[in-house]
Amino acid sequence: MKDAIGNVQRVFLLGGTSDIALATVVKLIGERHGVQVILAARPGERRVAATASLEAFGMQVTEVDFDATDRTSYEHAVASAFEAGGDIDVVMVAFGLLGDQQRAWQDLDAALELVQVNYTAPVACGVLVAKRMRAQGHGAIIAMSSVAGERPRKSNFVYGSNKAGVDAFYSGLGDAIAADGVQVLVVRPGFVRSKMTAGLGAAPLSQTPEQVADVIVAGLAAGRHTVWAPPAMRWVMSGLRHLPHSVFKRLPV
Repeated sequence: MKDAIGNVQRVFLLGGTSDIALATVVKLIGERHGVQVILAARPGERRVAATASLEAFGMQVTEVDFDATDRTSYEHAVASAFEAGGDIDVVMVAFGLLGDQQRAWQDLDAALELVQVNYTAPVACGVLVAKRMRAQGHGAIIAMSSVAGERPRKSNFVYGSNKAGVDAFYSGLGDAIAADGVQVLVVRPGFVRSKMTAGLGAAPLSQTPEQVADVIVAGLAAGRHTVWAPPAMRWVMSGLRHLPHSVFKRLPV
């Protein structure tokens, strides 16, 4: 639970090796030591490195196994986090898979893998986390969406469709549980230079995980429902969304 002056004391990262998630918790905590972080991710070198990076800032990190392809791990991870002692102030749902976009719409297994990791698992985790947070009567959920879901493009429409679903779910969830004292913040970043996009050419208005973290933390503090990162992406995507389909389908995007 937040302390007497409103500082976050416990954070739960679902997808704890995400560059954006790690940058966000560092920005959120600042220079305060002893804040508890539950880091849920698959075991391995990336999780070890993520834990070490947070501990270097003075955080107390607990690792929890989590695999977006395994339903039983959702319940285990959420139960472990909320039953470890003390309320949780912020939960961040930040896992995802970009995948091979050409293969995704031509290969059934590839398509279903993206749907499982990018849509089914985030929705399941949202249901489980919302139940816990409603019971404690406070807290915030940060859900990582994407501008790709605003109007899915032919170059990544499978991934975009997943994000459109996540965006709709968490937007509705925020409205459903606001009266219970729980804030839901949907984050719509554009291209982010991170491990997930390594090897891809940077797009216009690309940004770093730290820049996205700045937007997220500011949105939380302001009680926002949705934030765009960078904020200018809101107007870019509004323009694309309103283009006639006959024009949109010819764009090299």
